[in-house]
Amino acid sequence: MESMLNKLKSTVTKVTADMTSAVMGNPVTREFEVGRHIASGGPGMCWRIYNGTKKSTKQEVAVFVFDKKMVEKYQKFDKDQIIESLKKGVQQLTRLRHPRLLTVQHPLEESRDCLAFCTEPVFASLSNVLGQWDNLPSPVPTDIKDYKLYDVETKYGLLQISEGLSFLHSGVKMVHGNLCLENIILNKSGAWKIMGFDFSISSINPSDAEPKYSCKEWEPNLPPLCLPNPEYLAPEYILSVSCDAASDMYSLGVVMHAVFNEGKPVLQVNKHDIFKSFSRQLDQLSRLSPTMLNKIPEEVREHVKMLLNVTPNVRPDADQMTKIPFFDDVGAVTLAYFDSLFQRDNLQKSQFYKNLPKVLPKLPKRVVVYRILPALTSEFVNPDMVPFVLPNVLLIAEECTKDEYVRLILPDLSPVFKQQEPVQILLIFLQKMDLLLTKTPPEDIKNSVLPMVYRALEAPSIQIQELCLNIIPTFANLIEYPSMKNALIPRIKSACLQTSSLAVRVNSLVCLGKILEYLDKWYVIDEILPFLQQIPSREPAVLMGVLGIYKCTFSHKKLGIPKEHLAAKSLPHLVSLSIDNNLNLNQFNSFMAVIKDMLTRMEAEHKTKLEQLHSMQEQQRSMNINTSQTNQSEETKRTPSPGNQIDDVFGGSSGSAGVNGKANGNSASAPQLPRMSLTLEEKQRLAKEQEQAAKLRNQPALAPQSIKPATPSTQAKDLTSCLLNNMTSLGSLSLTSPPRPGLIQGSTISTYPSTTPMGSMASNGYNPTMGFQAGGQGMRAPGPGLYGGMATTTSTPNFGTLTHNQGSSNTPDMSALDSLFTSSKPKVSLNQMAPPKPTPGTTATPWLNQFGSAQPSQTAPMQGAPLAMGGVTSGFGMQANPFFSPQNFSQPTAAPVMNTGGGLRHSSSINNDLKDLFG
Repeated sequence: MESMLNKLKSTVTKVTADMTSAVMGNPVTREFEVGRHIASGGPGMCWRIYNGTKKSTKQEVAVFVFDKKMVEKYQKFDKDQIIESLKKGVQQLTRLRHPRLLTVQHPLEESRDCLAFCTEPVFASLSNVLGQWDNLPSPVPTDIKDYKLYDVETKYGLLQISEGLSFLHSGVKMVHGNLCLENIILNKSGAWKIMGFDFSISSINPSDAEPKYSCKEWEPNLPPLCLPNPEYLAPEYILSVSCDAASDMYSLGVVMHAVFNEGKPVLQVNKHDIFKSFSRQLDQLSRLSPTMLNKIPEEVREHVKMLLNVTPNVRPDADQMTKIPFFDDVGAVTLAYFDSLFQRDNLQKSQFYKNLPKVLPKLPKRVVVYRILPALTSEFVNPDMVPFVLPNVLLIAEECTKDEYVRLILPDLSPVFKQQEPVQILLIFLQKMDLLLTKTPPEDIKNSVLPMVYRALEAPSIQIQELCLNIIPTFANLIEYPSMKNALIPRIKSACLQTSSLAVRVNSLVCLGKILEYLDKWYVIDEILPFLQQIPSREPAVLMGVLGIYKCTFSHKKLGIPKEHLAAKSLPHLVSLSIDNNLNLNQFNSFMAVIKDMLTRMEAEHKTKLEQLHSMQEQQRSMNINTSQTNQSEETKRTPSPGNQIDDVFGGSSGSAGVNGKANGNSASAPQLPRMSLTLEEKQRLAKEQEQAAKLRNQPALAPQSIKPATPSTQAKDLTSCLLNNMTSLGSLSLTSPPRPGLIQGSTISTYPSTTPMGSMASNGYNPTMGFQAGGQGMRAPGPGLYGGMATTTSTPNFGTLTHNQGSSNTPDMSALDSLFTSSKPKVSLNQMAPPKPTPGTTATPWLNQFGSAQPSQTAPMQGAPLAMGGVTSGFGMQANPFFSPQNFSQPTAAPVMNTGGGLRHSSSINNDLKDLFG
């Protein structure tokens, strides 16, 4: 790939360098920009042809350049002869002006390195087209390599050459002298033009009826560029050194033979011995075999044979050749007529343009686009001819590609879009609107095509408006939605309201009805339907048009009319129109059919909506009933005992312990929230409660502390003094502590603690070595807002079981009570802490008997544990009590009043107080 790019780059660089070096310094470059090398032509194919443009007008031209380096191999005399011959040919061509001769735009200019002149735009020489590629750029341009002549081009080209010779022979009295393929140029439109007048011969008596020409003798020693092409010369030019107009006709015969035989002449001439060659070939020409002419069309074969006759007088002249039947082809005649249009008046032109659409399909596309189209577009400057020319131009546009249309046709059509007179121009454009919108670029549609449609809608001619309204639906799908909504629809509505023509008003409604499918639903509802109520006309056709728009909008799947609009606007309007007196029975039935359809749909839609609302209301009502029942059941479950309120607060997540200190394994399940929407405040409160409960559940359990048993001491200890000291400290603490709330009725206090240390710790958090139970498990704070609405409990040690029996003479061993106040004492059996059995005749304290005696087994406290509300044991564990701290019980909280004798004071006042306290 890289090598190919490098090769291409080197080729382009070489060609550019050659062109630059050849033209540099030539005066032609002052006025013209020289482009790429496109072809070659002239005598010996010595002229290189470049495309170019005029700097001042940007007019396209062809630049012919002869590089003097081509003749450097010759002597100075020969060089000068060649240069003079070339100059003569260009100067003679510059003086001559005829449609069949190549038109010179700028005369010959000479510089040190080259000769150059400018002509009309050129495609190639006939020699290039027929396969002779001498002096062409490398690689050969594709358009030349692939070019094939059509029959109509060949016929009309030969006719053009014949007409050019006729002009030279009859008008100028001149013999061309070197008519050959390389001196016939095809311009950009495909017309055949004559050049190469290097060896032309003028008449020596131009005023006489019979011109005479003096011919030079053939000089074989001269360079080839100083001699005509011998293969196309008449025999008399070489053998008898004579020439006339018939000599050019012989050359024409050879050209015709070469055109039909891929560029090959009739005879091959030995240029080194031309005299012998011509003498030997005279017999062949006199006895021309039919096989030599078998490729020439039969209708012209005899004429070619006559042109190649060795006798000059037998050859037909140029005027006669232009009139042979071979050139009467319809295509050739059509092309000939285009070349002579400037001589015709408008009437003749209009008749020709009317019949042209019948001929165009028979012609090749290249001929139509490059020969006929330029002639047609040149008539756009004549407004009277535009209605006749425009249909043919649009017919050609249908056969062109989009690129050809944009490049060759649209630039000439753009000014015509703005013409408003004559009105036939708008009619023609409207009939071909689909073509214009398909091939015209969007920007040109917006700037040129659509404004023309808008002008047609606003035209004063009712015929134009009707045609425009009838045609718009055919290309509505090609119009952009913003343009349709903002520009086209408002003009259609304006035409409907402002016109006095019933046909225009009806066509406006029909047009709107047909383009509804390209509009947005809400645009139709907000703009089109309200517009219908503004139409003042009450003609039956207008009313049916209004009904049609309603029906299209109502029944279209994409559009539709909402039931609110049906009830409020559409139905009232249609009902009022349906009773118009101008309507007949069928029209009234049509109105009623649409009205009934609308009512049916409106009824179905609204009934469905109401059923859905009713179903939703029933569901909401049943949900509210279920919610109220759920709330009542929950309240019923919560109201039996205030002791269970603590569990309700904490969601029943913590286990409750019995009076024996062991967990009973039952936990209250969390209450089910009613399935209804909660307010933001309720959700926030519930989230806070759940968060608080989660924190309590996640608190780490207190690990039991291991107690090292102290070494038993044999020393006797005064238990009485120790107990008095401890009781004194408890008394001091009770004075500073707040008053304890009363116990809940029905709760009991076990006299003896559980013998399971860890069970007591896990259930209520008290130290297992303590000799009492918590007495306030079921108590609640006095006010609900004291702790933010949270139920609180107070745990208070009970020393009621430590009352001393004064009537007993035996003093019990109370040293085991030391473990209540210190952790350094070893565990002592709980049975040792029991008070001594009363002696017969001694009455026990009344309030002490209600608690019962000690249980001998560990399961008894479990069975006798009192239950709180809902069957849950009173009290709760350490994890469930946010106010519990083991440090609260490191010291006794109260000390009983002691008598002077060191024992507990036992009086009737104490008994009364306890009775009031415990019921």
